[in-house]
Amino acid sequence: MFHVTDACQQLGLRAGAIRHCGVNIEPASTELREQIDSAAEGIRQRFTLRGEIRQLPEIEQLHQILRTVGVKPRRHPPSNQKLLEYAFNKGTLPSINNLVDTYNLVSLQTLCSLGAHDVGQIRTPVELRILTGDETFLPLGSAEPQAVVAGEFGYVDADERVLCRLDSLQADFSKVGQAAQEVLVIVESTTAMSAQQGQAAVDLVASSITQQCGGLAEVLCYPFD
Repeated sequence: MFHVTDACQQLGLRAGAIRHCGVNIEPASTELREQIDSAAEGIRQRFTLRGEIRQLPEIEQLHQILRTVGVKPRRHPPSNQKLLEYAFNKGTLPSINNLVDTYNLVSLQTLCSLGAHDVGQIRTPVELRILTGDETFLPLGSAEPQAVVAGEFGYVDADERVLCRLDSLQADFSKVGQAAQEVLVIVESTTAMSAQQGQAAVDLVASSITQQCGGLAEVLCYPFD
């Protein structure tokens, strides 16, 4: 159902995946929003200047990977960096729904990049690979397709549709809404993290989403498998 190509492994990317079945997507609970605000306050306490976030090893390596595939990190910063900077600036994170809010919280806690896709809208297997430029990509919130740049990395389903370009530009068709019942959650890290950290992040997001959204979680693979 999920695979990472050797070429992406060689870049230093690592990714694991979880299948959540029987989830209930609804607004985040007050308790979850309080946890997010507390984690965001922790980010504010940890860093004096926003620029310090970009110096984290987990962020620096993603920047290097982006440069390797011809992408400027200032133009397309990785999703974990964007969340950390939002938390630093605002003292909270955007409120989307219980699933998205949960994995965004785990991203703050683990520094992994996370995303989720409605399994009912995609065709498996999903693969993290180097893009050829022939894939299709409709960005989140857009009515117009966007050109896919050959040589970048992204998550692609069996119908050659990009679910996520790089690790930060989500597709619209696979977004998780209230009708979703089965969800594929992707946990991305790099070799700046250890295998133990990657496994712990996957286990944390699996248990956290089950707690907040119900259903059953099946770990398909860990980032360093």
